[in-house]
Amino acid sequence: MDAARRRLAEALRSRVAGPDARDAAAHIWDSPGARWFTSDDPIWRVHADASMFSGGVAALLLQSLHPSAMAGVAGHSGFRGDPWGRLQRTSHYIATTTYGTIEHAEQAIDVVRAVHSRVRGIDDLGMPYAADDPHLLRWVHVAEVWCFLRAHQHFGARPLTVDEADTYVAQAAVPAHRLGGRDLPTSVADLEAQLADYRPELAATETARDAATFLLREPPLPALARPGYGLIAAGALSVLPPWAGEMLDLPATRGGRRTLARAAGHTSTRLVRWAMAAS
Repeated sequence: MDAARRRLAEALRSRVAGPDARDAAAHIWDSPGARWFTSDDPIWRVHADASMFSGGVAALLLQSLHPSAMAGVAGHSGFRGDPWGRLQRTSHYIATTTYGTIEHAEQAIDVVRAVHSRVRGIDDLGMPYAADDPHLLRWVHVAEVWCFLRAHQHFGARPLTVDEADTYVAQAAVPAHRLGGRDLPTSVADLEAQLADYRPELAATETARDAATFLLREPPLPALARPGYGLIAAGALSVLPPWAGEMLDLPATRGGRRTLARAAGHTSTRLVRWAMAAS
């Protein structure tokens, strides 16, 4: 059992953090210097919890509903050709800006800003977009933080109190503001209001539906790993706002199926937490 636990932990780490996971972790954790956050802060708790697996999938699905955000991902991120590379870059960015030194966090932000400055195009609705547009950056941030927080409150080992949840939203805005986001939410009430404000801009484009199919039905995984990923994905569907599930025509987000999906999310989160405790 211990050997199986270690193998699962290594498999998860290699997928999420890449082949140099140990070196990257040492760089983040062992480098001396001031940090934006401490182990007492809610953002440490949320971003370290196994619930981030379902929260991350939910965030990708929700973000895809903004045509400009989805066009930028489809046209420039290589999410189909190199999905694990994209995941590893994202997880490294979140880990560095949450746990790393301020110097390293700002270096990571500068790298992403440089990439964003080159991402331009026309979305599926014929509208021009730019990845460094503050309004678009805010959408990506709002969708991400909303899903991370909701997944944590459903599946986290220690859900946040009302005050801690507000603090988490405010803390998550620190690196996002430096990335170029403006008027970012700093409380749960702000987060909910801004998510609602974006709804008139959202649409289930063909590209968004294609992304949902890829994430939920065609993940680039060996057959043995797919059942476990299916539990994580089911948890993600239970996290999504019901209206987002309706837009993407995802039956598991409705009624009794949503309840079953949430149960699957609890199971997958406990399994990931059990495995990672051996790491």
